[in-house]
Amino acid sequence: MYWDDAVIFGLVTVGLMVAFMAGWVGFVIHDHKRHGKSGKSDQGRVESSSRR
Repeated sequence: MYWDDAVIFGLVTVGLMVAFMAGWVGFVIHDHKRHGKSGKSDQGRVESSSRR
């Protein structure tokens, strides 16, 4: 079967997007669990860090 360049480019793009989203979701879950234990995170929580 002949694979066109557009098909290959589309599959690679979708694969990269899926891998990136899986890694991002895994990192967010990991960071959320770590934040729940230690209670310290510097990701977009300026108001809570300036209040301490």
